[in-house]
Amino acid sequence: MLAGREHSQVELRGKLRARGYALDQIEPLLQSLRDRNLLSDARMAECYVASRLERGFGPLHIRQALRKRGISDLLIEQFLGVYSQEDWLAQMTQVVEKKFGTHRPRNRQERARRIRFLQYRGFPPALIHHFL
Repeated sequence: MLAGREHSQVELRGKLRARGYALDQIEPLLQSLRDRNLLSDARMAECYVASRLERGFGPLHIRQALRKRGISDLLIEQFLGVYSQEDWLAQMTQVVEKKFGTHRPRNRQERARRIRFLQYRGFPPALIHHFL
């Protein structure tokens, strides 16, 4: 399971439980993988943040997805905290230009469409307002 991509401990535990393994078998295995540095929540979070940034997602989307995968808030902040407001604005510019082109919204409907798109991508409302 670890060959395809990084997994969090919560994800791997859930996958092993779904395949019928008992909890008393899973926990020693997870500890062994952690000891050999084959399983790391920090590495998983780092890889996930990088891949989502590359795909144009914002901090709210990334944070929610990492929490769902069992990553602690401390680790999430460690990897998302390195990005400033300017970084997120640059990310939004790139995403919007790819989707809508470089022209400004022509009317309220087009502006609303961009707002909905950026909200879906996981950018906070205050940052969207600042951007537009």
